[in-house]
Amino acid sequence: MDTEGPEVTGERLPLRRSLLVRLLVASITIAVCSVAATAWLAARTTTSAIQQEQGQVLADDAQIYDTLIGYAAGHTDWSGVTPTLKRLTGRTGRHITLTTQDRRPIAASGTATTLPTRASALIDPLRADPALLPGVKADGIDPRAVGPYRLPGAERKELRFQVLKLQSCMRGAGFPAGVTEEPSGRPSLVLSGDNSTQRKAGEVCGLYVLDDPTTTEKRALDRLNTLVAGCLKRQNMGPAVVDLSFTPVGKGGEAVQRCVDTARREQLAPYVAQPALLFVATPAGTPAAAGFDLSSANTVRVAGIAALVLVLTVAVTVMVGIRLVRPLRALTDAARRPAQHHLRVPVTTNDEIGHLAAAFNDLAERRERVEVQRRAMVSDVAHELRTPLSTIRSWLEAAQDGLAASDEAFVASLLEEALLLQHIVDDLQHLAQADAGRFRLHPEPVRLRELLDQVTAAHRGRVETADVTLITRTEGDPTLTADPVRLRQTIGNLLSNAIRHTPPGGAVTLRCRRAGDQVLIEVADTGTGIAADDLPRVFDRFWRADKSRSRQTGGSGLGLAIVRQLTEAHGGTVSVTSTPNTETVFTLRLPLSSD
Repeated sequence: MDTEGPEVTGERLPLRRSLLVRLLVASITIAVCSVAATAWLAARTTTSAIQQEQGQVLADDAQIYDTLIGYAAGHTDWSGVTPTLKRLTGRTGRHITLTTQDRRPIAASGTATTLPTRASALIDPLRADPALLPGVKADGIDPRAVGPYRLPGAERKELRFQVLKLQSCMRGAGFPAGVTEEPSGRPSLVLSGDNSTQRKAGEVCGLYVLDDPTTTEKRALDRLNTLVAGCLKRQNMGPAVVDLSFTPVGKGGEAVQRCVDTARREQLAPYVAQPALLFVATPAGTPAAAGFDLSSANTVRVAGIAALVLVLTVAVTVMVGIRLVRPLRALTDAARRPAQHHLRVPVTTNDEIGHLAAAFNDLAERRERVEVQRRAMVSDVAHELRTPLSTIRSWLEAAQDGLAASDEAFVASLLEEALLLQHIVDDLQHLAQADAGRFRLHPEPVRLRELLDQVTAAHRGRVETADVTLITRTEGDPTLTADPVRLRQTIGNLLSNAIRHTPPGGAVTLRCRRAGDQVLIEVADTGTGIAADDLPRVFDRFWRADKSRSRQTGGSGLGLAIVRQLTEAHGGTVSVTSTPNTETVFTLRLPLSSD
């Protein structure tokens, strides 16, 4: 034991270190991946922050653009725009400058600065950018540029009275409606529901009265239609009439619509401010742009967190590795102990290592059981061989000393003991062949009725000597593919065993019948039977029901073991049931051959 301790310890360390190294490598890899994922997440977060900042810049630019377009649509010049620019600067933090298209200053929100090389946008309510102003139609004319269509107070009051009256009618008819006011001052009803609902509501309350233009709108529409007619005439096209929706009535096409848009711009031009270039910059004078700067303190903080994650990962991995290695070391120690110790290891977890420890304990238990069986088998073999050899030796020594006459009875006795010894050796050889998988079968079609008759005839003499009744019953004429010699040996062993354990006057029954895709061969006797505790050991080698191991009540103890081996070699099974002092039945189940 002193020489094995250091050796075991010396061989155990590399395994332990190897496992720890692999765990460390795995954990470091995971940590690196985690750090990389954290960096990726930080980059994505930064990108998201930049995108949000850019979105805010775009929103501010859109607000500036919308406010200035609205101002230009409601004023004929830029003379009073400076307060508006200052309010926008205070709200967005941008420096705003307006110039003419040839870059002459118009107004600014603060002290003059160097203008960027490129303007942010062109402020023209008659050619607005639909991308920055979602309410603008494809013609690019801001809806707030109403010009001559702006209603005076009297007309607004009259229209509002009509709208409120219609709204009351709509509510009474079960069609709720809201009231809005267009940039020109014209009030209108807002109906919910689909087109059919709106059409029905219009028929009930007569909403069509709102479609009639006022006096102011008629004058503006007459001027617009004159301009449209002139445009169409220049293109050799017929006249078209435009209503308050600024679409041609009864005549369409891109050319007509272009004339309508051109005429509207010409009509509205005197009522809006001249086009101006918009410059938006930061207070320092550079163009407004989103930015994100990771300070050195934040950089150090991120690096520190990453290092902390790495250290914690390594520490946790070392702890987990030690906990994993400890039961493995116990398993290694138990496995390296001498085979006769059959050590067990404690099962403390329900994970893979716990399952491994349980499997090791099960293996040790089966190994111990096999060792016990091996020792018992060696003892049984020695006992079985010693008896005939001792008899032969004693007779020979007596003959050598002149105490026994070498006559016919002497030779017959020695021959009987030699045959018994040969029988034991043959049985051991059969079992050895079966264990080694070298049990050779020569299968052929076998009629069981004929085979059972042959077995019965071979045991007729023993049955008569034992004063036992032998009954054979076969249902039908089943046929299977089997080795007839081995099958006769199997049934013969069972029949011999039954005759041996049946007292005089008893009966042994040999039955055969078909059961589905199997054939059942049963050997029943009315002998002493087998105790329930002994049934699991019936087919063990050298086991006998008679613990005295008497030759008169038991054979070599290998017959039933050979029966099981031969049956399994044919792809079948053998079982036994017993009622002590009443009946014992051995059943062979063999697969049927094709008829």
